[in-house]
Amino acid sequence: MSFSTANDDDAISDINITPLVDVMLVLLVTFIVTAPLLNNSIPLDLPQTVATTSLDQASPTVVSVDASGGVFIDSQAVAMEQLPDALQALHEQDPDIAVSLRADQATRYGRVAQVLADVQKAGISRLSVITESP
Repeated sequence: MSFSTANDDDAISDINITPLVDVMLVLLVTFIVTAPLLNNSIPLDLPQTVATTSLDQASPTVVSVDASGGVFIDSQAVAMEQLPDALQALHEQDPDIAVSLRADQATRYGRVAQVLADVQKAGISRLSVITESP
């Protein structure tokens, strides 16, 4: 019969991971809560860019929006109501059409967003925004 003595070195060889899981859960919840707040704190100056890249197509169709909100397709004035039909016709002529959007810095953002929505509704997927380098 064997009796255990106080000198036995039966150390626990398992690591208790419950505290580790608790800490990781707290960190995960913290990141999930704070991540949406970071998007609202980013200051943006949209019309300026540092570097630009050119399209691989030689002559993309240019849609321009002037300061008063007037819309032009390749220097031809187009009424805002006729823009979706004009873009759809261009897309039907060339399904791989590339459109470059030029908007005056003083243009209301709502007008630019409306033009972007019309480009998307026409099914045009190749869109670039033209800006000036500072």
